[in-house]
Amino acid sequence: MLSRASFACSLSLAALFATGPVAALELPLPPPGEDIVGQIQVIKAKYEDTFADIGQANDLGYLEMVAANPGVDPWLPGEGTEIILPTRYILPPGPREGIVINLAEYRLYYFPKGRDVVYTYPLGIGREGWGSPIANTKITAKTPNPAWYPPKSIREEHAADGDPLPTVVPPGPDNPLGPFKFSLGVSGYLIHGSNKKFGIGMRVSHGCFRMLNNNVLQLAGMVPVGTPVRIINEPYKFGISNNKVYLEAHAPLDDQGQPSVVDKHTAVINALLKREELANNLNLDWEVVREVVAAEDGLPVEIAVPVSSVASSASVEL
Repeated sequence: MLSRASFACSLSLAALFATGPVAALELPLPPPGEDIVGQIQVIKAKYEDTFADIGQANDLGYLEMVAANPGVDPWLPGEGTEIILPTRYILPPGPREGIVINLAEYRLYYFPKGRDVVYTYPLGIGREGWGSPIANTKITAKTPNPAWYPPKSIREEHAADGDPLPTVVPPGPDNPLGPFKFSLGVSGYLIHGSNKKFGIGMRVSHGCFRMLNNNVLQLAGMVPVGTPVRIINEPYKFGISNNKVYLEAHAPLDDQGQPSVVDKHTAVINALLKREELANNLNLDWEVVREVVAAEDGLPVEIAVPVSSVASSASVEL
């Protein structure tokens, strides 16, 4: 795909074919004025690998693995198949503090106070009809080994499917909350572990945010009660790295169906306009922008350089 070619050209071969794993959970923040963390990795699949297994081993969700590897069978990639691990991220827009959840990329970012690092984890989010909220809230409680009290609406849904639920599910391997839960200020919504690894990085929940158990336990050891939580839905993220401008595109989420191509391009412009320092100082390659939006592969791709850089280069050449 063209966007994949553009992405490959934007990275050095050393970064693209890194053999050692990036510290996927803890990434150093970029210098002031920059927005990109991590590095893309490429691994070779073993005969027994699936995307779910590879994702769990590298803190990646199922759908982001599928998006970054079009044409590869997620259940049987095949011995020796090169698999892109999309472990390079444009940080979400807005303040870099507390927890930021971006629904469109099925991903949580945690910015610990007083440290120049970010932790990032894949999430399962609310499925159609049970959408996760967009909100500014906070962590109101932390509970290890939680019991689950399924609400009436969920019990009725399961009963209708011939799978009745008890009024309480005690802690243990059958508990869908896993080993830990964070309560949010938005009533009825949690960040929690899971008794099913499949579904992380997909729309599978009744609105809560599911994490891999090792991830939620790590987060539990770092995040205090009162931590702000900002939940956004930003499929298009713009960022700067080494004086170059990048765009990262994800499939937009809409319970009423996918937006049209026109709507997607309008959304891209709106996302760009939120970054005034970029919108007023860009030499955009709109052909590349269209390719990135069409691909929706979640890979940061270079789309422009600031006009000031172009002018500076021209003056040097003269």
